[in-house]
Amino acid sequence: MEFLFLLSEAIDKKITIINSFVLEDENSKSPFIDRKDKIYDLLKVASEYVSYSEELENRAKEIEKFGIMAMDALRIACAEMAKADFFVTCDDLLVRNGKSNKENINVRIMSLMEFITKEVFKV
Repeated sequence: MEFLFLLSEAIDKKITIINSFVLEDENSKSPFIDRKDKIYDLLKVASEYVSYSEELENRAKEIEKFGIMAMDALRIACAEMAKADFFVTCDDLLVRNGKSNKENINVRIMSLMEFITKEVFKV
């Protein structure tokens, strides 16, 4: 349900979705066809795309030093590169790690529910 709401907000240009080479690669490998299609639909409405660069890879390696897994570090580095306000995830461990390292990470990491509650509905 939250996903559809997020997609609707992006289509209506109330929020901005940022796509990246990391997200596309990860989604292409998903064995779950329904989930893969939903993510593809969301990525289609992205207004920005982050491509691979050596600078991005180096930043991801720095982020890994804070106990964040490599793929997550790449996604966070992409969000930083795009100057995103928020990095929204359903990964509770990543949210905890992101919040405990917020002084070292240049994007605010939030759960999907926290983002919808605080940033969309302003509750």
